[in-house]
Amino acid sequence: MTTYAVTGASGPFGRHAIDALIESGVVPSDIVALVRTPSKVADLAEQGVQVRTADYSAPDTLPEALAGVDALLLVSGSEVGQRVAQHSNVIDAAKAAGVSRIVYTSVLRADTSELILAAEHKATEEALRASGVAFTILRNGWYIENYLGQVEQSKAMGEIVGASGDGRISAATRADFAAAAAAALVQPGHENAVYELGGAPTFTMTEFAAALSAATGATIVYRDVTPEEHTAILESVGLDAGTAGFVTALEVGTKRGDLFTDSDDLQRLLGRESTPLAEALASAVK
Repeated sequence: MTTYAVTGASGPFGRHAIDALIESGVVPSDIVALVRTPSKVADLAEQGVQVRTADYSAPDTLPEALAGVDALLLVSGSEVGQRVAQHSNVIDAAKAAGVSRIVYTSVLRADTSELILAAEHKATEEALRASGVAFTILRNGWYIENYLGQVEQSKAMGEIVGASGDGRISAATRADFAAAAAAALVQPGHENAVYELGGAPTFTMTEFAAALSAATGATIVYRDVTPEEHTAILESVGLDAGTAGFVTALEVGTKRGDLFTDSDDLQRLLGRESTPLAEALASAVK
């Protein structure tokens, strides 16, 4: 039997991926959930999933965690500025453990994108190729969930303020991206493939505001400002200069087209259409 491992299994993406693996017919005992804190996934252990301690930043935890693993889903870490070293630790340990293939969650056009987050993903992709281990690179678009943290604030203010202009966004739900990752992990024929994954139909933030209005019953509009104004607004509500600049850089990247793709790779991996924005919002705000 093939043994599949998922890193970051206590996080939302990893949990969705494990759920998708089980739904696809993988026996729970053939799944390894790699986590820093096993107690956070006690319910997975109760289902029969193997739970092992693994920390991207602690290489000594990785050999035992990856022992006997055939295919690994490497979910990109969340610590910006540390991810190349962390991911390289996992890749090196996977190679030493004899893992036959690594599926990695990257970002759209990581090798050419100017998106502020792209450089670390590009470097990880390069490390994967240099490792000699068969790989599948999933260049994920934006999560719809990334826009849901400020719903109540948007309702209260009646607006969403940004600097993304008319940039189109190929977002999908985290569950859709995770299901695609699970499919790429278990299905044959994805060796050394690179996929650009994005939801459809795409939307602008003006269209997002309209969809959020429909979902919540509130009147919410999108107000576009200059990058400088956007940064100043963020600093005025308490963000430090570095964080405000980072968030604004993402807005500028959106306007530039960094979050758009016309690829249908996500839909092909899913074997269905991705979850539409209106449906995702209706589920999230109900």
